[in-house]
Amino acid sequence: MRFRKQKQISGHSAGIYSLAYDGEYIYSASADKYVARWNIKDGTQDKFAIRFEAAVYSICLINEAKHLVVGLADGGIHIFDLANRQELKFYTQHKKAVFEIKENPVKHHFYVTDADGNLSVWNTIDFGLLLYLPLDSGKIRRIAVQEKGELIALACQDETVRIIETEFFNEIQLIQAHNGGATAVMFHPVHSELLLSGGKDALLKCWNWQENKLMTVIPAHNFAIYDLMAVNNGKNFISISRDKTIKIWNSESLGFLQRLDTKSGGHTHSINSIVCLTEESFATASDDRRIISWEVLA
Repeated sequence: MRFRKQKQISGHSAGIYSLAYDGEYIYSASADKYVARWNIKDGTQDKFAIRFEAAVYSICLINEAKHLVVGLADGGIHIFDLANRQELKFYTQHKKAVFEIKENPVKHHFYVTDADGNLSVWNTIDFGLLLYLPLDSGKIRRIAVQEKGELIALACQDETVRIIETEFFNEIQLIQAHNGGATAVMFHPVHSELLLSGGKDALLKCWNWQENKLMTVIPAHNFAIYDLMAVNNGKNFISISRDKTIKIWNSESLGFLQRLDTKSGGHTHSINSIVCLTEESFATASDDRRIISWEVLA
């Protein structure tokens, strides 16, 4: 599976940190303090736009894209009803930057992590706070949610990946993962006992998380790996990095397949976010203020 550049979207006046997709529109969150919405077919900006008092670090669509959760650099969390374009809730539970928000639709949860190493658990039905866990792990940049919803994995600044069960939120595994900090994490899309992680050390690692056993180490990038995502029904996965490159991998062999960079029409600065559009297309966002969509070569 090889990809090519499909479309480029510009409009933000600062770096873009987070993306979400509802099947029709891409939502983008930027250091310019805006969340904007873009028509994926023609790349035009929709009338939907929200300005905040701080840079927007993370966004997440929940409840089948009916609601948008927004996390800010000052720790604020905003929840919006998209159909009515109305703010439903605003929380100040977190006091430092919100780096990640992820939904667990199986459990009707969404999870929020911040720059101080705190994890909060929220109900997606009434948006109430269920649990607040100070993990003292430094910045928690990424959350991975297991397909069955029974586990989450956290990529932490204290060089660990922590695996937590979602019934009582006990930590069931602590993996010493990456020198300088873990910055990306993903449950393997095919093998339930495996976990993939990326770090500031630019290494991609595969773990048997049940045994806390390192299986494979790959020098994947030149700088920190910022996210991992499966495509092609789990047969492939993608890594993005501060080194301005996107790489495509084989999920079974962990073999390298393709590099997308400036020569491919790609990004010129750090790539901060990736979102799946279809099994054969995805979009990335960067400090270069651009969103680029990529599609499989016909």
